[in-house]
Amino acid sequence: MTTLVFSRHFIGSALFLVLMTCGVSQTPARTETLDYVMQPSDLIRVVVFKEPDLLREVRISQEYTITLPLIGTLDLANKTVRQAEEMIRALYDKDYLVNPQINLTVLDYTARTVQVFGQVNNPGSIVFTPEQKMGLMEAMARAGGHTRLADTKKVRLTRTSADGKTENFIINVDDLMKGASGEQWLLLKGDVIFVPERLL
Repeated sequence: MTTLVFSRHFIGSALFLVLMTCGVSQTPARTETLDYVMQPSDLIRVVVFKEPDLLREVRISQEYTITLPLIGTLDLANKTVRQAEEMIRALYDKDYLVNPQINLTVLDYTARTVQVFGQVNNPGSIVFTPEQKMGLMEAMARAGGHTRLADTKKVRLTRTSADGKTENFIINVDDLMKGASGEQWLLLKGDVIFVPERLL
């Protein structure tokens, strides 16, 4: 009898520890997901608590829009998951539901790529996952590193925003490698990096 009681106590304690561990590991992931800026082609699920007819799984269009029941077409450009949840909650609360609870989940992330060209050993596309934060130097390293002819003081980063505006930045990668600059130059989907040839 003593052995049986001890076993039950041990199993119960072990189960408690497992559940606690799972709970701790899931919290940071949810926080990180809430801060994710959604992109075209992401597949998302929108759940309205106690309103099963309003549940939708939709893919974000190339114009950053989705369409939901009752509230129509929404613009999610530059919106995080947290911001989108709040926007949807406010729209349903305004005319249709009383204090609705909204849960938005990204089911399938669109692939994110950047292009690295010029004086690198393996020019081409670099793919990175949405939860990754990839900087300029890491992208160059994944492209095989720069060649001996590269002018790493004048690396050009070309970035096109959601509204179609294109910006060019000239970056001194030598300073980044030496730690002389605190700027990480974190990359966004569609960025293009060009490493020019050094003038001899």
